[in-house]
Amino acid sequence: MAFVTTRRAAALLAVALAATMLLLGSPAQAQYPDFAKLAKDNAPAVVNINTVTKGQQSSQSGQLPQMPNLPPGPMGDMLRDFFEQMPQQPMPRSRPAQSLGSGFIISDDGYVITNAHVVRGADEISVRLNNQKEYPAELIGEDRRTDIALLKIDAEDLPAVTIGDSDEVDVGEWVLAIGAPFGLDHSATHGIVSAIGRDLPNETYVPFIQTDAPVNPGNSGGPLINADGEVIGVNSQIYTNSGGYMGISFAIPVNVAMNVAEQLKDTGEVRRGYLGVIIQPVTDELARSFGLDDTQGALVAQVQPDTPAAEAGLESGDIITEFNGKPVRRSGQLPRLVGAAPVGEPAEVTVIRDGEEMQFEVVLSELDASAAAGGGALSSYGLSVAPLEKGDRGSLGVRYGIEIESVAGDSPFAGAFEPGDVLLEVNRRPMRSEQDLIEALSSAPENRPVAIRLLRRGQPLFLAVDLD
Repeated sequence: MAFVTTRRAAALLAVALAATMLLLGSPAQAQYPDFAKLAKDNAPAVVNINTVTKGQQSSQSGQLPQMPNLPPGPMGDMLRDFFEQMPQQPMPRSRPAQSLGSGFIISDDGYVITNAHVVRGADEISVRLNNQKEYPAELIGEDRRTDIALLKIDAEDLPAVTIGDSDEVDVGEWVLAIGAPFGLDHSATHGIVSAIGRDLPNETYVPFIQTDAPVNPGNSGGPLINADGEVIGVNSQIYTNSGGYMGISFAIPVNVAMNVAEQLKDTGEVRRGYLGVIIQPVTDELARSFGLDDTQGALVAQVQPDTPAAEAGLESGDIITEFNGKPVRRSGQLPRLVGAAPVGEPAEVTVIRDGEEMQFEVVLSELDASAAAGGGALSSYGLSVAPLEKGDRGSLGVRYGIEIESVAGDSPFAGAFEPGDVLLEVNRRPMRSEQDLIEALSSAPENRPVAIRLLRRGQPLFLAVDLD
C-alpha cells in the first residue's frame, strides 16, 4: 500500500510541476527573447541602401579592340597573323555599377547610419524603407577609420531605432541582425555575442562585437539588436574563406558609431586625439624582464619627437596602464582611448617606469593635423598610407596590404614607391596596418636595404630600398 501511495504522490507532484511551468514558463522560456516582436518593432527603421558608381566597366559589348602597332619585318608579320586569327572579343563598355547594403534610421527627421564602405565612391545614393518608399540620400560624411557613414534623406516623422549602450554588452547575450543579405530585403537572423572588444587588423579604433548571428554580403550597415530591442552595434564584417557566412561576424559598437555620427552631423568630419607613441603588447617575457606580475598595459616602443607624448615627458620603455582614468589592459585599447579623447584638452596618463607608477598630464593634438605637421610616425619617411579596403583585397586576391597614398620628393622611397602601390610585406613582415609599416621600418637593420614585396597595378614586384 505504501508503494502505491508513493507512486500516486509522485504522479500528483509531476502534474503540479507541469501545470506550474505552463503558467509561469520554464527558465529557458523566460530568458528566450521574442525574436518575432523584436523584428516587427525594428524592421520599419531598417533600410536598404543602393548606390550607383558611374564609369564602372560592365560586360556589355562595345567597340572591338584595334590592331596594335607592330614592328616591321618577319616578327611583325608573325604577330600580325597571330592577332588576325584571334577571336575578336568585344571591348567592355562603361555603364553605371550598383551595389547594395543596409542601414538604419536614427532620428525621425531622416538621418541614417550605414557602413562607409557601402557608400564610398558612389555618385548616387538612394534609401528604400520597409514600406518600399525610396528617397535620394545625401552623404553627410564618412569616417574610414571606423567604417561609419551618415546619410540624410528628406523626410519627416520616420520610424527610428532605439539606441542602446554597447559598453553594457555581455558575452552570451542574445542578439538579432536585420539587413539585406544578397539583396533579400529585411532578413532577420539571430545568435549570441561571442566576444567583445575584439581587435582586428587595420581596425585600430574599433573594439568589435563578435557574434555568431548569420551575416552575409548586403547585411553591412544594418543594426545588431539586443533582447530589449535596442541597437547595440552596426554589422560590418564577416570572417570567411568562401565569401559567405562561416560562424563569425563583427559589429561596430553603437557607442562608437553614434559618436562618429554626431561629429559628422556637426562638422562633417571626425577629430581624434593624437599622443605620438609607437606601442606594442606586453608579452610574458617582457613583463618578467620589467619585474611585473602580469602583462597588462601598452609598452611604449618609441616616442615620436615634437609630439604631445614627448612634451609631457613619456619615454621609451614606459608601460601605459591607464589613460584618463580608464585601464589599459591590452595595447590595442590605447589608440581607441586616445582617439576618443578631446583634442586640445589635458589628459592624464599613468605609466609604470622602472617598477614605479607615475602620472603625466598630456595635452593631445589632433591626429591628422599632427601627421601633416610632421609629427606623424611616417612623416620622417615622407610616406602617407591607407588601409586596403576589404573589397579591394578581394579583387586583388590578397589577404592583407596597405596602399601608398603619397610619397614626398625627399623621401628615401621617392622613385621606388608610386601612389597606388599596395605594400604586402616589408622585411618579410605582413603589412596589415600603418603600425606594421612603422615597426618594420624602425626595426630595419642599418647595414642592408629594406626588402619590400608589393603590387603595382595588380602585378607583383620586389624592391630593395636603402634607407640611407
